[in-house]
Amino acid sequence: MESQIVRNTFRFILLLLIQGLILYRVNLGGPGFNYIHILIYPLFIMLFPVQTSKVLLILLGFLIGISVDVFYDSPGLHASASVFTAFIRPFVLSAIEPRGGYKINSVPTKHQFGFNWFAKYVSILLVLHLIWYFSLEVFQITQILKVFLKTIVSFFASLLCIWLYVIIFNPKG
Repeated sequence: MESQIVRNTFRFILLLLIQGLILYRVNLGGPGFNYIHILIYPLFIMLFPVQTSKVLLILLGFLIGISVDVFYDSPGLHASASVFTAFIRPFVLSAIEPRGGYKINSVPTKHQFGFNWFAKYVSILLVLHLIWYFSLEVFQITQILKVFLKTIVSFFASLLCIWLYVIIFNPKG
């Protein structure tokens, strides 16, 4: 249990620093095409054990989101998206539950459930996170095409960076 707290604290700090100090400065589209946003901090929420309390997950989602908001100077935007991701995570987990169910201390990683399951899990949560984030950022129904385009482009860029993180740091629990 104590090692789990240390591991998640380290993951929190590492993802926050990568997101806030490195990825915040990345502008892949240039000034005319500002549609690519790389967001890897939702991985913090995704890699918590399956049996984590919903309330704790939402609180930790708020904490990572509001911390990213400090770097981005976007009061509450990332916090809202993170809380939404933490809220929806149990529903996604139950929708893609393996045949035998989840073990008591299982952590949703590619190591425990395989590449295909993990890819589906991360993709679903990342798309939902990005849709929520960009919908709140634009906050106009007339800009739905912009939200859709930003979501698609940012999804692939973010997914690539998440896979790099998973390959480099190889989270197993």
